[in-house]
This record gives sequence, structure tokens and C-alpha cells, in this order.
Amino acid sequence: MAQETADSRSGTAQDSTARREQLLRSALAVIVARGYADTRITDVAEHAGASPALVIYYFKTRDQLLTEALRYSEDGWYAAGTQRLAAIPTAAGRLTELIAMTCLPDTDPAASTAWLLWLDLWALSPRNPGVAMVRRKFDERWRETISSTVLSGQESGEFSTAVDAAEFAVTLSALLDGMAVQIALEDPDVPPSRAYELAIRYAAGQLGFTCDLSGHSHKVR
Repeated sequence: MAQETADSRSGTAQDSTARREQLLRSALAVIVARGYADTRITDVAEHAGASPALVIYYFKTRDQLLTEALRYSEDGWYAAGTQRLAAIPTAAGRLTELIAMTCLPDTDPAASTAWLLWLDLWALSPRNPGVAMVRRKFDERWRETISSTVLSGQESGEFSTAVDAAEFAVTLSALLDGMAVQIALEDPDVPPSRAYELAIRYAAGQLGFTCDLSGHSHKVR
């Protein structure tokens, strides 16, 4: 009986987690289609085939639902990216992958929708403290990822030690964010391949490594 009760509780917890993730995925789909500001709890509930009351049960408020959906998307991107980076033996290769993850959305259909989410995030941050906090945490993690990659390359002798890793991370992340806006808006003067090349050349010039611009196939942010 005790085992049956434990199994029942475990099953209930798994069902709850699955339901919560379903609602988050529905929220992301609606945000991409309608925009963050125009996404309502009723829209998410309809997309998920659930009641608005169930959405409120899991997330309490609209803002909590939407910020949690953005966090869910970002965490999934990092989990996939971390797995790929772990298989790359050199710091230069990992930094190249990080840049490709931002600049080459044509290799992953999900990338364009991810950048639409970020456009909403940036637009709302100045007026929404909750969104601003989420945006700040995302940026901190992204810069730390770049900085730690640079430090690893400096320790292995791949990168110049004359560069401050933290300062480089701030500059490169800002450059990549700017490139991402142009890519998301489909600016004909800044296609993904050009954005990637410009970012790689900047990183290689700063850190003193040889960049290879041929034949890349990467998944993206």
C-alpha cells in the first residue's frame, strides 16, 4: 500500500510537470504569433486545450506565465547548447559555436522564433520590472558563458592573455545582440552569413586565433 501511494504521488508529480511544460510551450507559441504584450491567459489556454482557470492555477498571473515561458525557452536553448559545447575540444571551437548559435538561424527553424521572443523581451524590459529582471539574468548568464570560454582559451594558450575576458564578453555579447536584431528583421544588408563572418573576425582579431569561415553547420539560439 505504501509503495502504491508513493507511485501514485510520483505519477501525479510527473503529470503536473508535463502539464506545466505544455502550458509553457503553448505560451511561447502564442507569444511568437501575437507578441508578448497581446498574449492573454485565455489565448494560452485555448492553444493548450485547457481552461483559463488551470493556467491561473499553475502560474497565478499573466506576467508570471509569460516570464516563466521565456525562462523555459532560454533554459532549453542553454541545455542543448551546453551539450554541443561539451563535445568540442578547443576553446576556439567552442567560441565559434557560441557565435554560430546566435548568427546562423537558417540552420535551425526554431531560431527565428527565439529571436522574436527576445525582441519582445527587450522592448518590454524598460517598463516591466519582472521582465527586466529576467532579461538581466539571461544577459548575465550569456556573458558568463562567453567569459568562461575565453578564460579557458587563455589558460590553454589558444587566446591572447592581453584581453580582459569579462570586458570582451560584454563587447561580444552586445555585438551579437545587435547582429541578432538585424537577422530577426531580415535586413538584406546583414544576412546571417555576413553577421557570422563579422563576429568571428572580430573575436579572432581580439583574441589572436585563426578563424575558419568555411563549412559550418550549427544549431542556434
